[in-house]
Amino acid sequence: MTRAYASGVAATPLSGETISENLRATVARFPEHEAIVSVHQNRRLTYAAFDAEVDEVARAILSLGLRRGDRLGMWSPNTIEWALIQYATARIGVILVNLNPAYRTSEVAYALEQSGCSAIVTMESFRTSNYREMVESVMPNLPLLQHVIYTEPEPWAKFMNLASQTPLEEVLAIEASLDADDPINIQYTSGTTGNPKGATLSHQNILNNGLLVGEGCAYDETDRVCIPVPYYHCFGMVMGNLACTSHGATIVLPSASFDPKAALEAVAKERCTSLYGVPTMFIAELALEDFSRFDLSSLRTGIMAGSPCPVEVMKRVTLDMHMPEVTICYGMTETSPVSTQTLIDDPLEKRVGSVGRVHPHLEVKIVDADGHTVQRGEPGEFLTRGYSVMLGYWNDPENTKQAIDTARWMHTGDLAIMDEEGYLNIVGRIKDMIIRGGENIYPRELEEFLYQHPAVEDVAVIGVPDEVLGEAVMAWIRLRPAAQVTEEEIREFCVGKIAHYKIPKYIKFVDAFPMTVTGKVQKYLMRAESTRELDL
Repeated sequence: MTRAYASGVAATPLSGETISENLRATVARFPEHEAIVSVHQNRRLTYAAFDAEVDEVARAILSLGLRRGDRLGMWSPNTIEWALIQYATARIGVILVNLNPAYRTSEVAYALEQSGCSAIVTMESFRTSNYREMVESVMPNLPLLQHVIYTEPEPWAKFMNLASQTPLEEVLAIEASLDADDPINIQYTSGTTGNPKGATLSHQNILNNGLLVGEGCAYDETDRVCIPVPYYHCFGMVMGNLACTSHGATIVLPSASFDPKAALEAVAKERCTSLYGVPTMFIAELALEDFSRFDLSSLRTGIMAGSPCPVEVMKRVTLDMHMPEVTICYGMTETSPVSTQTLIDDPLEKRVGSVGRVHPHLEVKIVDADGHTVQRGEPGEFLTRGYSVMLGYWNDPENTKQAIDTARWMHTGDLAIMDEEGYLNIVGRIKDMIIRGGENIYPRELEEFLYQHPAVEDVAVIGVPDEVLGEAVMAWIRLRPAAQVTEEEIREFCVGKIAHYKIPKYIKFVDAFPMTVTGKVQKYLMRAESTRELDL
């Protein structure tokens, strides 16, 4: 038997550059190539033009008085300005603090105060969010927060005019003094209990992760990557922006926030070769009534990540969306984020049935409750170690110590199984595992099975309290349009195909699941609601 441990070999060496050095090198190679296209803003910039604007934004930030190590919050959906701020802060050593566009006052106030932001860049408003009103309401209680920059044309132009107060030489001098191990980004994890924690990431962390994810998709300067996933999350700014700029590929922003129609329209119009999304995004795109009218023939690859992908959805993406080289990525914010990835030439059953193998330059292992490495084929907690592990949680040594052990292994809290070939399967969160009368039930396995029912569009399985067995199985099911099925018919579908103890005792048909902005199903909210509704 082989232990469930693997290390990632790599043809591509790790980069010791800062993000800005890496961008400058790409600009030198492809100055006239398109760096970014914002379809919804009707703007496009070449690498030379993008780099010049990054310099201007960096000069403007320095004119506000921010210096290396200071924190700047970015609170906005996806725009060109978001990308400019990302690269400008990295150029001058200002730490970018990603703020979820869905945050409300108490959440944004907590993140701004905990990270000690002295400036915030935001929109005046977007959809139901009045950002100006919220910022003005929290500012009196945040003495460190001195500057608010709005990205609408007039206030943004006023901000950019500040660049004239700082010579470019000052930017270049700071840029030359930076180190790849410097902290450059704080991303707040969406904790299910307590306050979110600020994962602190360095140039080394996120530049290399973006670079190696791009290698996994075989990117070069001819690729055009459609990014409907949010920038405030690693998926957008690392696997999206940094994977592109490290390869000279083009970033394509279809819309400010996810819109399935806008995503497919952008792919068709801009002839994108790659499309990103969490499984729910791909499900929404495939479900469009006029799906067949979109010309997706330019697609080659893409990334599905954020939560486990249903096998049936993966098959449809591969065939119906013309993405034969689509890859699955797995990771977490604290690991920059990707730890495993399927390869574009992995056999289909591995690409639909696993999250791939260990990423280059990383180590992974699966351990039992006592911390011992289990044998391959046995479930346990997924741990990862290497260049991608965060510096720590911002100003939070206690939680850092709990997450990263003395040997620098990051404890993910995810349950996984490694097969004999080193492919990994995520079977759930440790806290999501259902223990029914002593039997361990992995929701992921049951979800995969229920996806095969022709009426089921999406499904999430949870455990709810049971007086006799400790926990009982419950399935929340979203049906396909016009589909009709009863609870009993779902149970009959299970009989004889899965073990009796896995068959859901409770079934609830819903229109939607409670979700984070990144598409992760919030099972703790489902458990709370179901426990209350069922009076358990």
